[in-house]
Amino acid sequence: MENFTTFVEFLRAYGGATLALLGAALAALMAGIGSARGVGIVGQSAAGLITEDPEKFGQSLILQVIPGTQGFYGFITALIVLSRIGLLTGGLKPLTLAQGFYLLMACLPMAFVGYSSAISQGKTAAAGIQILAKRPEKMFNGVIYAVMVETYAVVALITSILMIVNIKI
Repeated sequence: MENFTTFVEFLRAYGGATLALLGAALAALMAGIGSARGVGIVGQSAAGLITEDPEKFGQSLILQVIPGTQGFYGFITALIVLSRIGLLTGGLKPLTLAQGFYLLMACLPMAFVGYSSAISQGKTAAAGIQILAKRPEKMFNGVIYAVMVETYAVVALITSILMIVNIKI
């Protein structure tokens, strides 16, 4: 019974902040992992192209960096949460469990969509490498295909930000 009481006391004191930090961590981690995978997928495809045609390095690099944006979006989401809860200024605000839970939920669109869209964008950009290999003058068609996937990451970022900044703290 003493352990349960200690746990309840912990939740009352730090539960809200813990949930908010979990949300920030998930947004940064999942979007970052997705971006790393997406950039890696394109890099593998581009490396094959560069072995045959080293002059296309610059163009292939454009396609490779595109899936990296979701990682930045997750990082931005995490920074906004950390700022809202006072962690960046050194004075962590006391948060209720409800506030922490709301912040956790607000981070989930960026966490999940960031992860998934970065990988999908990597696959799409890798297909763009094939366009670059066979029809270099049409390379920006591949860029457009990859950028279309970006739309959903931007929607998730805006959704998360709107929720985060409108939670009363």
